[in-house]
Amino acid sequence: MRLEGWHLIIIIVLALVLFAAPKLPSMARSIGQSMRIFKSEVREMKKDGASETKDTQDSSDAVEGRVVDHPDAKAKNNGETDVPPSNRV
Repeated sequence: MRLEGWHLIIIIVLALVLFAAPKLPSMARSIGQSMRIFKSEVREMKKDGASETKDTQDSSDAVEGRVVDHPDAKAKNNGETDVPPSNRV
């Protein structure tokens, strides 16, 4: 007789019921509590994301920027750079 996937599932379920029966209620309680925490955190993230997008749409003021020159561009460096030489030959 060949064991198939559903045979193994039945064996695993029976082993859990026989050997882990006293711990099953506490494991189920722990899983339920974890799911509640996860759902509340997801709700908070959605709420925070909605308020952030609303804030960024309201404050659409333009920001003035300017280009800053690199310090070596002003100095006369005689062709030298701040990049280390490569070891290629």
